Formats: sequence, C-alpha cells, structure tokens
Amino acid sequence: MAKTRRELEKQVKLADCVIELIDARAPYATRNPELGRMIGQKAHILVLNKADLADDAVTKAWLEYFKQNGTAALRFRSTGDKPQLIIRQVESALSDKIARMKAKGVNKTLRAMIVGIPNVGKSTFINRIKGQAVAKAQDRPGVTRSTQWIKITPFLELLDTPGLLWPKLSDEAGARRLAYLGSIKDEIMDTEALAASLLKELLVIKPEAVIERYKLKPGDETLEGEELLNACCRGRGLLLSGGRFDTLRCASLALDEFRGGKLGKITLERISL
Repeated sequence: MAKTRRELEKQVKLADCVIELIDARAPYATRNPELGRMIGQKAHILVLNKADLADDAVTKAWLEYFKQNGTAALRFRSTGDKPQLIIRQVESALSDKIARMKAKGVNKTLRAMIVGIPNVGKSTFINRIKGQAVAKAQDRPGVTRSTQWIKITPFLELLDTPGLLWPKLSDEAGARRLAYLGSIKDEIMDTEALAASLLKELLVIKPEAVIERYKLKPGDETLEGEELLNACCRGRGLLLSGGRFDTLRCASLALDEFRGGKLGKITLERISL
C-alpha cells in the first residue's frame, strides 16, 4: 500500500480532476480519509458505485448529505448506467478550465484519475465508460497492480489505479464492512466469524431476506456466532459426513450471496439528515 500511495501522489499531479469511487452499500466506510490530503485542490467527483446493489432510498439520502456538505456526488451502476452521466459530470467540474483553454483556441484534453479502495469496481467502471473491456476486472481485491491511462474520447482520458487502503483501520465497524464487501482479502480473515457478524447485521437491516434465504426457523434470528451459522446450515442443507454442519461453506456462501446482491438491495450504513 505504501508503494501504491507514492505512485498515486505522483500521478495525481498529471490529472485535472479526481473521480473517487465508493461503494453505495457503505459510503462512509469505503471513503479513504487520506484522499483529501493527496489530491489537494484538484476538482473532486464522488461516485457511489454499485448502486444497483444498494437500497435506493438510502442512496438518495446519502447523495443529499454529500450535496449539503458541498461535495459533487452521483450514483452509478456499472452494469447499466450510461457513460454520458460521468462524462458530463467531469465536463461540469472542469468547465472553467475548458472555457479558458477554448478562449485560447485549444480543445482541452481532460484527464481524470480514478481512485478508490480495493474491489470498489474501478476497472469495471472504466470499462463501462469506455464501452469495451480495456481494464482488467475481477470480483476480488488486488487485480489492478499498476496505473494506466485510457483514452475514452478524443478529449477525455481516465487513469485506472490500484486500490488503496489507509494504514490504520481504527474504526472496527468500518473495517468489518470493508471485509464484508470484499475490499480486504478473505484469505486473511476468519471467514466464519466474519459471515456470522454479517448475517447478524443483515438480520437487523433486512431480516425477511435473511430468514427466507436461509430458511431460518422462528427464534433463529436471535442467535449469534456459530449458532447462527449452524441454523443457516440446517436451513440450506449444508452438511458434512455424519450430519455435521458445514459452517465454512455456509460462511463463504453467505459472503458471496451478499456481495452478489442475492439478498436484495441492502445498504449497511444509513445517514440521518
């Protein structure tokens, strides 16, 4: 991460604006608190990405919150929204610079740097804006390992960058949410403990979806930890030889299904305006 940070600080000097991607399901936890220092006075556009997986009403509330705090923000679905949404936003953010260059008879080529935490969907976002697969994208963190300028139109270039986490994840709840979303590699996590924690949170946010998906019995929603995983195993028939509960498989399934939107549109963080 230190190497990535140094590279981003070098590349940002070449950019006209910075497009920060955050996950619409956790807009607070997925914002890098160090980014403001890194980008200085550059024009800044905030994109609530993966909005198709988040609760629409909650996303609307977050957009209003950012607007009230003077941050240009929009929601985006890399699976369906039109690239022009982003292109127009970049042109609006840099309208003064474009006008100054046109006054000199120059058509300014805009350069926008795409930044965000691992697995927030930067490469998929760029591919959507470009209209073809030009950036390597997979549903796991750490796929993009170097920066790359990509020409979108004759007068717009985007810079794909590696995901960046900050050195100290002191907010325990925020760190858990990053892990739920797959921004922290599963290999370094206790998968069963993580999934049990996620399921417990989802039983508060959207209990009917969890109860139906995992065929929980009345009273199971009060369970925690291993007992909750056992109940989910029982409901989904995830058993090992001898009738033992396959809690590891259940945990992996729960994380994958949440990340893939199988439990419906869910936002982990809500905002009070």
